[in-house]
Formats: sequence, structure tokens, C-alpha cells
Amino acid sequence: MEKIGLGGGCHWCTEAIFQSLKGVSRVEQGFIAPRGNEASFSEAVIVHYHKEHIDLGKIIEIHLHTHKSTSEHSMRNKYRSAIYAFDEENRKKSLSILEDLQKDFDNKLITNVLRFGSFKPSATQFHNYYHGNPGKPFCETYISPKLKVLLEKFSSLVNPKMANTFHEPF
Repeated sequence: MEKIGLGGGCHWCTEAIFQSLKGVSRVEQGFIAPRGNEASFSEAVIVHYHKEHIDLGKIIEIHLHTHKSTSEHSMRNKYRSAIYAFDEENRKKSLSILEDLQKDFDNKLITNVLRFGSFKPSATQFHNYYHGNPGKPFCETYISPKLKVLLEKFSSLVNPKMANTFHEPF
């Protein structure tokens, strides 16, 4: 079992995306702070996955395509675009993957690769948010469009059981 931290948009959105993938066994939703100078917490998830079913490259590619990975905005402190590596090997691998994937984007990727520092889980009532509330306006406005991107670009990696729970309309 491997794990990687991901931040970029709302952790409810990121959780729903990665819960939907084959090979992902668990997604922890909460707040991650990296080691070092940028040690403030921002919304993120920890994705636990089986590398035999989905590799780190695909996880990062999906992450980059399902949040605003090329744009700065006023909420970046709360929604840091980041990959949080748990060890040096995955940090280096993540940097290489980002470099390779830059060609898929017109604008420069702003996603940082940071060393994982600490994690605070979000309140339990917010876990599994999308699947418990798919018809809520927030889910329809922000999460469903990201799930649509997931289905359009990465359908072979989506767990069919989870895809059946996606709320229409797309």
C-alpha cells in the first residue's frame, strides 16, 4: 500500500475524485501542513492506493486535471496546489512526473511538491461528503463538473460501482 497527500481545491472535491478510482483503498480528508517554511495547514487529502492497480503518475495526472493547477487565486493559502510526499523517493518521482506532465498544459503548473509534515482530519460529518450529499448545490456546482472531467479523461480508471453513484446532471 502506498500513500500520497494531495491539495488543490476543496477537500470535499478531491476526496470524491480519488474515492472514485480503481486501486484506491482509502481517502483521508482534512488539512495537511508540509515541513519547512510553508508549514501552514491547507485543505487536502491523503490517498492510500495499490500501485499494482494505479500508479503515482496517473494519480498526479488526475489531480492536475481536476483542480486549478495552473492558476493563482486569492484562496491559495486555504487551497494550496500541492503534492505531499511521505519520503524522498516519492518527492523526486513526483517532481519528475510534474515536469513530464507540463506539456499537457498551456500555462505553467503551480503545483508544489512538498514534504509531508502533519495531518488534521476534518470533522467526521464532512467525510464522504459528495456521496452523502450529491444533490446539494455545492456538490452539483463544484464536485460534479470535476467528476465529469474524471469520466471523460480517465474513464478506464474509474471504479464502475462509484461511477454509478455520480449525481446527474453532468
